[in-house]
Amino acid sequence: MSKKALITGITGQDGSYLAELLLEKGYEVYGLYRRTSTSNYARLGTIVDKIHLLSGDLLDQYSLFQAIQESAPDEIYNLAAQSFVKASWEQPMFTGESTALGVTRMLDAMRMSKPDAKFYQASSSEMFGKVIETPQTETTPFYPRSPYGVAKVYGHWITVNYRESYNLFAVSGILFNHESPRRGLEFVTRKITNTVAKIKYGRTDKLYLGNPEAKRDWGYAKDYVEMMWLMLQQDKPEDFVIATGETHSVAEFTEKAFAVAGITDWESRVVWNDPRYTRPAEVDHLIGNPQKAKKMLGWAPKTTFDELVSIMVEADLELEKK
Repeated sequence: MSKKALITGITGQDGSYLAELLLEKGYEVYGLYRRTSTSNYARLGTIVDKIHLLSGDLLDQYSLFQAIQESAPDEIYNLAAQSFVKASWEQPMFTGESTALGVTRMLDAMRMSKPDAKFYQASSSEMFGKVIETPQTETTPFYPRSPYGVAKVYGHWITVNYRESYNLFAVSGILFNHESPRRGLEFVTRKITNTVAKIKYGRTDKLYLGNPEAKRDWGYAKDYVEMMWLMLQQDKPEDFVIATGETHSVAEFTEKAFAVAGITDWESRVVWNDPRYTRPAEVDHLIGNPQKAKKMLGWAPKTTFDELVSIMVEADLELEKK
């Protein structure tokens, strides 16, 4: 009999890649999505007819109970959240309700409806914030610098608490920045690649960005969802840092993106330190140490930084051409 999985946030970047991976592995896939007046299945593309979509919301406990009872999942992947750092300053209450308390609602619904399921929580490198040590590992203390980071710390620790208090198989993957052509346009990497494509086709002439020196550990989302699955195949629940172990600046990402598009005079096209993109508190430098994942799970990212930039720019060039 095929395994069943429930994915919250299935219409997002990670949810769509994870759904594809699980279908390839023969799973029956259920996805929780928020009902809106217009359909939001673009990222699900050709697989939308192969999955069961359930209407629900992390703010509504009853809908989560219903989703778990209807799907009776072997594995639950909690990927839904208000996931944009900048928006968390504009909507701190909503961010706390969905990104923090939403995790408790999911765990509680699982505890009461399907306690033998395995639970994955999407934790974030933003929990490290103003970093205490470099590179960051599973034991590095958290020092979040945004309402989003704070909410993710809550989600992380409530997962640990439910695991230890109720003997649930519940784990967190501390994922560092992971990108793809399915990334939302509000995120800096996708904003860069999409604007570069627009400049290439003469639809705009300038790219407006914030701090050029901000450094991140960037990986490919398609590689990272495999790690989520691996974590739930273990005999005992453990948390893992998922990262490349390399760091690159926003300026470096930008330069490479323009190079892929064949634009040489890139420096004249970029406006740095645009005040629209400054935050009340900044995170300057994140880099993860994925050694535990490599050692215990045999996992390593398959896609290099240069390949990731190329994949994203080429996808956006194709999009703009159409």
